[in-house]
Amino acid sequence: MRKPDRHNEIEINYFSEGSITYLFQENKITIPAKRLALFWGLVPHQIVTYEGSKPYVVCTIPFSQFLEWKLPPLFVDRILKGEILLEACPESSLYDEFLLKNWIKDINNTGSEEVTLLEMHARLIRMANNVIPKQRSDHASIHTHEISQVEKIAIYIAQNYCNPIKVSDIGKAVGLHADYANAIFKKSFGSTLSEYITEERISHAQRKLVATDKSITEIAFACGFNSISRFNAAFLRINSCTPREFRKRYQWG
Repeated sequence: MRKPDRHNEIEINYFSEGSITYLFQENKITIPAKRLALFWGLVPHQIVTYEGSKPYVVCTIPFSQFLEWKLPPLFVDRILKGEILLEACPESSLYDEFLLKNWIKDINNTGSEEVTLLEMHARLIRMANNVIPKQRSDHASIHTHEISQVEKIAIYIAQNYCNPIKVSDIGKAVGLHADYANAIFKKSFGSTLSEYITEERISHAQRKLVATDKSITEIAFACGFNSISRFNAAFLRINSCTPREFRKRYQWG
């Protein structure tokens, strides 16, 4: 990577040989092979070294989906504070390469997102039970930092985007003036808070269109839109197709 990456998703890394070194907030962190690694992509990260001849696998989980899974609080807290967490149990890592390749194949070829999400959820529950204790995480610990203002905003949106929230609500929740909250968020993400909220709602609608049989109107209101016309317009703008066309194209089964 020529410059640090930043995205509001949970990132999973796995590779079968060699090692990879990330730069996390001026700290170099080396992840060994055959060990599932998990971190919050909102923390700026940059690959500086990769030792291996085989491609490595990266999967991302929408941040709002990750929070909805209600994983053990200590596990989630460590992720939100910027740690890279590693699978501690060697036996649990034996099947990770198979799982990851299947997730990619399912999503790309069959659109079976529901199955993939269920398997991801189950895998992270097991990882939460086996994760290396903090004091022993030699390869993947970074200095714990206070959650930044932008991160607080991203967390608030992920937890509340299905509700009728305003920019002023976000500013009040994180203790910032609404205009300032909007400015620092746009500087980090390249979009305004309103644009980002709409993108989160549409992403949630995409998952529901693919994984459920709920009506489009029901999905629109469940994802935080107050009218079907606004939902349709936003969906078409972001996906270049209607919700009905999207469902027909990607729904599993």
